[in-house]
Amino acid sequence: MSSELQGKTALVTGASRGIGAATATALARAGASPVVIHYGGYRDGAEAAARAAHDAGAATDIIEADLSRMEGIESFVARVREIQPEILVNNAGSLVKRCTLMDFTPELFDTVMNLNVKSCWFIAQAAAAAMIRRQSGYIVNVSSVAARNGGGPGATIYAAAKAAIAAITKGLAKELAPRGIRVNAVSPGTVDNHFHEQFSTRQMLDSIVAAIPAGSLGTNEEVADLIVFLCSQGARYIHGQTIEINGGQWMV
Repeated sequence: MSSELQGKTALVTGASRGIGAATATALARAGASPVVIHYGGYRDGAEAAARAAHDAGAATDIIEADLSRMEGIESFVARVREIQPEILVNNAGSLVKRCTLMDFTPELFDTVMNLNVKSCWFIAQAAAAAMIRRQSGYIVNVSSVAARNGGGPGATIYAAAKAAIAAITKGLAKELAPRGIRVNAVSPGTVDNHFHEQFSTRQMLDSIVAAIPAGSLGTNEEVADLIVFLCSQGARYIHGQTIEINGGQWMV
């Protein structure tokens, strides 16, 4: 797939670490340039991701925006209209915190939904304008196995948000496929990265590994390679799909 995406402008949200950072590098290796890296607060990670994408052959840019707040979404959307990406990877998202039903506040609900759902929708809206004019483009959203199983303890609203991403992916694909734009999603299982360093214990992860037929957690790079594939000609007839990538942890 080397150079297949040659010269295409790519935007990856939540790219300062984890799946987003790995995706920025993978897109650069496939020829995308420039690769625009969004981050929410971890500047050092965004700079490291930019260096890795640059070393892989891409020009890079870095943009900061807090997508958990509507003000941050609006400011970032304005930049997206300027960038006019040909490839959009809506990766930004987080559980934020594990919280049970009785302790969940309206403020936390809005934060989780803004970061995981509202930002995805309005960033896609901004990016799609130029894609429609060009009659081509690729949007890949990042869902989660939590959308399939309701999530772990205290992750119900995060799971609901990721289920919304899967639904949005289908709706956007129906609307945009006739305009030459492919919209799909990936649904990672449990990936060995910073997300689970924050929100999962080693005991929780060990129990998950025991239930995975492949016998291991996923990696950022495995998910990134799937995202790049969905932007390739090899995926040219794939529209509106949420592809599970989880080592057999969840089988559809």
